[in-house]
Amino acid sequence: MPSRHVSLPRFRTAADRERAALEQSLAALRDELELPGDFSPEALAEAATAQPDAPGTDLRDLPFSTLDPLGSKDLDQAFHLARSRRGFTVRYAIADVPGFVRPGGALDAEARHRGQTIYLPDGSIPLHPRPLSEGRASLLPSEDRTAYVWTIELDSDGAQIGVRVERAQVRSRAQRDYASAQREVDGGRADEQLGLLREVGTLRIAQERARGGASLPMPEEEIVADPADGYRIERRSVLAVEDWNAQLSLLTGMAAAELMIAGGTGILRTMPKPDESAIARFRSQVAALGHPWAADVDYGEFLRGIDGSAPESVPLLQAASALFRGAGYTPFDGTAPEQPAQAAIAAPYAHVTAPLRRLVDRWGLAICAAISAETPIPEWARTSLPDLPDLMRTSAQRASRAEASALDRIEAALLAPSLGEWRTALVVDANPTRARLLLDDPPVVASAEIADAKPGSRIRVRVASADIATGRISLAAPDSEDSQPVAATG
Repeated sequence: MPSRHVSLPRFRTAADRERAALEQSLAALRDELELPGDFSPEALAEAATAQPDAPGTDLRDLPFSTLDPLGSKDLDQAFHLARSRRGFTVRYAIADVPGFVRPGGALDAEARHRGQTIYLPDGSIPLHPRPLSEGRASLLPSEDRTAYVWTIELDSDGAQIGVRVERAQVRSRAQRDYASAQREVDGGRADEQLGLLREVGTLRIAQERARGGASLPMPEEEIVADPADGYRIERRSVLAVEDWNAQLSLLTGMAAAELMIAGGTGILRTMPKPDESAIARFRSQVAALGHPWAADVDYGEFLRGIDGSAPESVPLLQAASALFRGAGYTPFDGTAPEQPAQAAIAAPYAHVTAPLRRLVDRWGLAICAAISAETPIPEWARTSLPDLPDLMRTSAQRASRAEASALDRIEAALLAPSLGEWRTALVVDANPTRARLLLDDPPVVASAEIADAKPGSRIRVRVASADIATGRISLAAPDSEDSQPVAATG
């Protein structure tokens, strides 16, 4: 984690003309990529009338709370933490999506087609109808809900010593947001739950370090719609409270993987270790950038030492992203895979904590609850396990294309009022003929045909064109102000 948290300046599209062009371009993007549109009447009817069975366990006396970005409505998780004789008890309630979606029904078919919620600047494309994902199934405050509640026992060092999962009735008491929660912690006003979140989260980060886990301290990049000023890009460092909260999700995902492996059926989130060539290239890149990676330091520890809030860290983080490739889903029934670990987490791991927004989690929850209760795994979940990798791969590719294309168009709109102007840019990566650049103002990333650029250096480029309709940007190299511009893509 960075030692400080910096909210970078807000960069706005300045003119109504650019704003209108951007809104048209983003609307056209949905048609161009054939993104999912409205739900079928049959799926909407199912979402409106579905009612989960009443669970036998009632945990509404426990003061669960949620912690999400400000304004979130699709609340998948709520937590309750307590001290125990041996250490801590973590209770993590997950929205009861399996209770609302009938296997083989219209809503199930729509969800399988969509795969995941896609977040775009002009509005999300939800996995489930909003009356369900932002209403009846969401763990909204002061509402009785059914949920899959994970009870995970930790020792005094934060290591897991026991787990069970069951459906139960819950009632969230508070909807917290990251920024407010961090201010409460920093100002010494944290209540018991936030205090325990800090304590447990810190212990779990230490556990991650001990097992060799790694994560990229990438600053958050968010495209924000502003009715008065159009769209803007905001980049900020991840808050400590977000890291602590993420550790609860990681803990639950690792516990789920253990249950699945023990039960002989499930679907794991797997990622191979980076190969020797990727490691060697990364070592060479960071050395060239003036941050050599010592031979006696593992890559997770090296990445933790990068200050993600510092602009000069961008080339390091871009280079490190090559070490986090090849993630996928591995289903099994009868025999667990030989190499079940998710390399970055350095442990077996499964997705079970975001069923409102991610399809595969519905299977994980149903399977883990059956294994924990020692009851038969639902037949619908077992027989459809082999379908999930392709469904999730297709949806991930669709979401990635949509989000990248939207960002390209946002960046073009940010640069459109600056045609002909010179900008300073940081060279993020380069080969002999091409460079990837991060402009200082606005913070646009683009690649351009610039020879012999040195990663980590700063150069001057001129904004030659910015096509909002396609997201294509053209920059002029420093020595070619009067010549044809070189093409750049976001």
